[in-house]
Amino acid sequence: MGATPGNALVGDEMNGPPVTIDLNPRERRLYDRLRDNLVVPNSNGSSGMRDIILLLPDLTILLMRLLRDGRVPLVEKGIALAGVAYVISPIDVLPAILLGPIGLLDDLFIVAACLSRLLNHVHPDVVRTHWSGQGDALEVIQNTTNWFEREMKLRVADLKSLLGAKKT
Repeated sequence: MGATPGNALVGDEMNGPPVTIDLNPRERRLYDRLRDNLVVPNSNGSSGMRDIILLLPDLTILLMRLLRDGRVPLVEKGIALAGVAYVISPIDVLPAILLGPIGLLDDLFIVAACLSRLLNHVHPDVVRTHWSGQGDALEVIQNTTNWFEREMKLRVADLKSLLGAKKT
């Protein structure tokens, strides 16, 4: 269960299920209101194409919100800051100007890696309270990092087979 745009989750997994608190619409965050205008939440909890397009902004906003949270340790805030700085920086491994949407994959990888590291040192409910995207933040981060690991292994294997084929 994740926080939806109009509510926040509070609770501790060890003490029972989280409690959902409805937020006053005026108290909702600007990004959440903008996102609601772009994406209509699916009743079945699945992600649509707009959710996938908004994945990088959702994860980047999550990092920025964790930067401002006093419950996040200083070292983890430094990691979050590095992730946000990479996204904002015009210098990329895969430049979006030349490669289009494929150029955003390196940004997504860096942000997901930073969040994966943060999840090991910050309580999951802290992360969930700052999530604007569809579904559970922890599941989204896990799926994103798993996808990158799987794809990188395939690309490295392809490269090894290509280099091995040239030697013979």
